[in-house]
Amino acid sequence: MDKLNICLISLKIPPDSLDGAAKFFRGIFDYLKDQGHNVKLLTAQWHNKLNDPDIIQIKIIKKRFLWIPHFYLGVIKYLKSHKFDIIHGNSPKATIPVILSNKKRFISTIHDLGPFETQFTKIPIEKLMIKYIAKKSTFITTCSNIIKKQLNHYIHNLHDESIYNLYSAIEERFKPYPKEANLIKTKLGIKGKCIIYVGRIAHYKGVDNIIEAYYLAKKEVPDLNLVIGGLPDYKMEQEYQQWKKKYKDIYFIGFIPNDKIPYYYSLGDIFITYSYASEGFGLTPIEAIACGTPVICSSLPVFKEVLDDNAIYVKPKSPKLLSKEIIHLLNNDDKRDDLIKKAQVFIKRYSFKEVGQKLEKIYYNYFYTK
Repeated sequence: MDKLNICLISLKIPPDSLDGAAKFFRGIFDYLKDQGHNVKLLTAQWHNKLNDPDIIQIKIIKKRFLWIPHFYLGVIKYLKSHKFDIIHGNSPKATIPVILSNKKRFISTIHDLGPFETQFTKIPIEKLMIKYIAKKSTFITTCSNIIKKQLNHYIHNLHDESIYNLYSAIEERFKPYPKEANLIKTKLGIKGKCIIYVGRIAHYKGVDNIIEAYYLAKKEVPDLNLVIGGLPDYKMEQEYQQWKKKYKDIYFIGFIPNDKIPYYYSLGDIFITYSYASEGFGLTPIEAIACGTPVICSSLPVFKEVLDDNAIYVKPKSPKLLSKEIIHLLNNDDKRDDLIKKAQVFIKRYSFKEVGQKLEKIYYNYFYTK
């Protein structure tokens, strides 16, 4: 097969963002390069300067909304001066400048439909942006069949044959690290059982419910600990700081370096993710399972699709029910061992080799049907 000239566009990539969408695009960039394709990745320069000539970092003003003109103009300028077989934008925000550069054919990835599921803002700009990009895209990739169905539900007159479900993937480095995990426990002074959350601190992530469930479970399991890793978005910053002052026995880790995340997953007796909306795939529970930690998550349809029977599901916004499942799983070693053992086989489908090969087929279909 021909080697393709590919341009990936993502507002953020690791290490500037450990969001699942950002990690996915960095992963497919590495996979496509390994397959011999000529790949360029356009991204904004936030905090880290990356020493990769194929990653083009566009200088921006690092404040809310002020990044938009700098990033968009940088992408437009680059696309107008370079020719590609494939242009693929990560999310509507990163795909808008492709249209502004007068490109008629492109691929976009829509990871979730959060603005349709919950009220992020009173201004419907994000809904309009998703609809606009979905209708303009030649092909769309999504992260689950649930999102594919929701696209057709919320946005009419889309061609189903142009929407491809492309599950996300995890890197091979996600595996158990008991030694490193024990060192972190010792450093933090953690003794006893431990539940852990790693991810963005956003209002729909249900972290407040996890905290409430933790204190309920602690009444039955006195030596229980809670570790929360990740940073708050701007809407949650004030509440997050209040949590840190109020809950002195909770370990608020903040930002976790990308290379250390598997160690933190490995220290948990249970990993919890408890969103009530806006999930397109659910990367963190897959990563946690790969590190040998059983998962409890909210009963969102997308989690059930992606995790199947390899997790325990709890109705969202129900901290009492969540606490009961925490207690039950902590006291049931056979159940925990069974979840871990089954999941190790199940998650092999979420490798970048599997996902990358599917993406290449989409690219060749796009390339040969011009």
